[in-house]
Amino acid sequence: MTKPTKPTKPNSSTKATQVRDPGTVTIEMVAQLAGVSPSTISRILNGTAVVSEAKQEAVKDAIAKLGYVPNPVARGLAGGRTYSIGVVTQAIDSPFYGASLRGIEEELDPFGYSPLFVSAHWNAITEARCIDVLRSRRVDGIIVLMGRLADQALKACAKQFPVVVTGRTLNGPGLFSLDFDNFSGGRMATEHLIDLGHRRIALITGDPLHPDSNERLRGYRAALEKARIAYDPALVVVGDYTESSGLRAVERLTEGRQPFTAIFAANDQMASGAVLGLHHRGVRVPDDVSIVGFDDLPTSLYAVPPLSTIHQSSYEQGRLSAQAMLQMLAGTRPNVTVPLPRLIARESSARLLAKRNTSPAT
Repeated sequence: MTKPTKPTKPNSSTKATQVRDPGTVTIEMVAQLAGVSPSTISRILNGTAVVSEAKQEAVKDAIAKLGYVPNPVARGLAGGRTYSIGVVTQAIDSPFYGASLRGIEEELDPFGYSPLFVSAHWNAITEARCIDVLRSRRVDGIIVLMGRLADQALKACAKQFPVVVTGRTLNGPGLFSLDFDNFSGGRMATEHLIDLGHRRIALITGDPLHPDSNERLRGYRAALEKARIAYDPALVVVGDYTESSGLRAVERLTEGRQPFTAIFAANDQMASGAVLGLHHRGVRVPDDVSIVGFDDLPTSLYAVPPLSTIHQSSYEQGRLSAQAMLQMLAGTRPNVTVPLPRLIARESSARLLAKRNTSPAT
């Protein structure tokens, strides 16, 4: 599958050879130095060229030596593009989505595309308005991270420009979706705790309107069923993926006086809140209660104790969604695959000891 060729940016070894003001360097000068036509340069920069590796390297070297900076306005006028990609996230200040946005930005930048970020706050009406704003900016395509917009609305958007959506499985002309295996991740987290000897495993789940939340719950229940452990709805508390909801979930679990020795929190942020909630009650992790999160945020490695979790790289998902968009803009069907979930066992989960008290202090 053809992927756009990245124009090489100058590095420290080539900057010394740049004697011209980049603003005075033209595409014709780059073409002359590389020994190709200006149209070939344009196609390489647009990601639509089918040329030999030697020609690509020659163009990269010429761009680096001359310090050529493509003019996005001129490119847009010539190719009918704005070289901007709309990105609808749900919470820009979220550490999970922040990493996705960084992945998108870093993947688009070498190709001269700029992302325009808007936040929908898990509201379908706001999300539709965000897309209208991006459409008015004449973006070349839109990436939707999760969201609540109906499938039909996304299919309608894809008739106007390429759309990449994460967090669901959706097919259609001009539309590509990326979905993580949340079911397997939820099952894996629960099986890890079962393998450590835990039988009373609480779950802090996410918003039931989120498909990923429901899939992680389904994985939790599947692991219990496989181990012949009865599902107890009293051990399941709904959160909203924030640290504060993890804290509140522990309060509800302890107030309900339901004994438990382990918690599977449906994301790392809620797991962090749960650890704090247990600490306030004098409950030690993992000595008294084991905890497993989900996402493997960079901060989870530095939590106290370091958090066991299911690895889901939001940065990688952002990078892959941008890669899929670039492939669609180049006229090819995206050829990207989301990595499978994997367990990262750290210090927040431990084997259940026979003498352990299964009733956390209130």
